[in-house]
Amino acid sequence: MKSWAAACLILVGQVAAAAGPESSIRPELRRGTGTVPVIVAPSGALPKPARDPAAREAVDGGRGLGFSLRPFLRSRKVEKAARARRALLAKGAVCGDLAIQGEAVGRVRGRISGCGIENAVKVRSVSGIRLSQPAVMDCTTAKALDKWVRQSAVPALANQGGGLKGLRVAAHYICRTRNNRKGAKISEHGKGRAIDISGFQLANGSTVSVLKGWGARSSSKAMRRMHRGACGPFGTVLGPEADRYHRDHFHFDTARYRSGSYCR
Repeated sequence: MKSWAAACLILVGQVAAAAGPESSIRPELRRGTGTVPVIVAPSGALPKPARDPAAREAVDGGRGLGFSLRPFLRSRKVEKAARARRALLAKGAVCGDLAIQGEAVGRVRGRISGCGIENAVKVRSVSGIRLSQPAVMDCTTAKALDKWVRQSAVPALANQGGGLKGLRVAAHYICRTRNNRKGAKISEHGKGRAIDISGFQLANGSTVSVLKGWGARSSSKAMRRMHRGACGPFGTVLGPEADRYHRDHFHFDTARYRSGSYCR
């Protein structure tokens, strides 16, 4: 009888163990916390470790010196040289523009009534392009010349003889009448508002003259481009096709007209 009862007890225990507990033994979530979302990032979104040793050095906090001082030292030298160059240019700058190099002249009196310049400057170069002789003019004309050189002359001759190096000046300030005719009005040259250019010196040492270059196949296009580009910066532009007085040079002046620039 006792053995039968013991067998029954063993059987009941095995059934209970197989059924398991009615509730989970895991602790319940605290009230108010809600369900914690689980976000799985796509495989391609995870950042990859830096392959560049310099980048890893920066991320790790840097063991020793992580960069070279040479670029910084070189930058200081370059900046120092640039400051020295600017200071040098500033000494020779006129009209408040570093690109226009020369010297202030001041008031220029003319021997004929109507001639003269109030605040004249003597220009040696504009935008790095030297004039064959220092040219006396006012600042309005100097700035127009600089603009024309930068925007027209330099680009037009960029592919010839290594590029533009200098301008051959045929005339600048001179107290006279227009085309030296007796009884004519005072020329813009006599007011410091004009400059005549007869040729262009190239980097290889050669010179292209207006007289020969205007009709030459190799330079005709560039000549016409420069002539056309002067219309705007200057009020009057005359070239070889204007009249017999301008066959061998470009005449530029800063006289202004209500109708706009006069270009021939």
